Amino acid sequence: MTGMSVRPYWELRFDADGDVDTRQRDRLLEQAAQQELTDLVVFSHGWNNTRTMATRLYDRFFAPFPGLLGEASPARPGYVGVVWPSMRFADESLGGLPREQAPGAPPGLDAETHRALDAVFPGRQQIVARLAELLAERPERPAALDEFAVLVRGLVRVRGMSGGAGDAADTDAEAEADGDGVPAMFGEDVTEVCERFAAALTETRGKTDTEDRAVFDSGLGGLWDGAHELLRQGTYYVMKRRAGTVGREGLGPVLGSLAALRPAPRLHLVGHSFGGRLVSFALAGVEEGTTVASVTLLQGAFSHYAFAGRLPHAADRGGVLHDAARRVSGPVVSCHSRHDTALGLLYPVASRVSWDDASLLPGDIRWGAMGYDGVQAVEGCPRLELAEALDGPFPAGGCVSVDVSEVVRHGVPPAGAHSDICHEELARVVLRAGRIGEG
Repeated sequence: MTGMSVRPYWELRFDADGDVDTRQRDRLLEQAAQQELTDLVVFSHGWNNTRTMATRLYDRFFAPFPGLLGEASPARPGYVGVVWPSMRFADESLGGLPREQAPGAPPGLDAETHRALDAVFPGRQQIVARLAELLAERPERPAALDEFAVLVRGLVRVRGMSGGAGDAADTDAEAEADGDGVPAMFGEDVTEVCERFAAALTETRGKTDTEDRAVFDSGLGGLWDGAHELLRQGTYYVMKRRAGTVGREGLGPVLGSLAALRPAPRLHLVGHSFGGRLVSFALAGVEEGTTVASVTLLQGAFSHYAFAGRLPHAADRGGVLHDAARRVSGPVVSCHSRHDTALGLLYPVASRVSWDDASLLPGDIRWGAMGYDGVQAVEGCPRLELAEALDGPFPAGGCVSVDVSEVVRHGVPPAGAHSDICHEELARVVLRAGRIGEG
């Protein structure tokens, strides 16, 4: 592609079911073989509304690579940007850039987010329109919140739930390991759910004392902030499941085809946010015996127990990806930041499955995300500061957690620094993890 900071660069587009654009795939396979690449870096975005946004992110993130490798490097790398149907809300910053929402915008859904919801949920425009209407009006009636919750469930098509602990028990085994279980936010009393989200949003704005967390606007007004977050997190529940599908059913088989090239490039997977889940699930979609050289997860928006052989609170179960690391010949690196409020404060509330155990704020260890505190419950997983990862010996294999709070630190509520990933230091982490250019 013209205008990119690196070459050769290809894009791979997938639909929601994981079906790949076959022309793009075939072009990649043909040209990668012709150019006899030594390494291929495959990057998946998390939330984005358009292909243009995704391409812009890849352009910025890959820009330092040529300079870091240098002209004398023995590496002949290529770069791939994965494009899949996801979305973000317009009040979130992208790649550390300021959010686009205009100052003094009225409450409710902004026009960009409204359009994105219509595109992501085709055929459900009437539901989206009513949700937007309720968020704009913020009615002082409990029945309106109940209606909102029903509409959100209809939008994301949550089925098979009555809201009781019995339903939760059927989904705990998968969801605690970050599978596709149904979170409690869709079944609990909507007022309680909105209170939790409103409290978490207050935390993201920097208020940490108990009194501030408990005080909302008069009447039901303050709960509509929580309702807006319920819609956001309901949408991300769909994106999270979709990322797993696209990774396993779409990217995984393409990686297998790339690994079969002769000569075959060493494959390095990079994923941001839900894109981290996508590339991790791709490991489950490759044929037995196929391996990739490295995996780097940037603010991974999935369970910090995903790679655990045994869950600390359920020793008879493991993380949904507990067997995935064996498909990586090098390290699986989780870059995490304490400034990521999307994962540190909102993710635990949205991910909790059991109806009978209370979520605490700030942070819920049981339902935590690896992009906030790294890989958990994996024996022998080193925890490195960023300086150690850049200048010290880098682990040759297994899971590795790298605290990147030093650079991943800028952003605005509610997501905080979640998308602040375009830094030369993180590019260096990818190169070090994959030993790209080391000969």
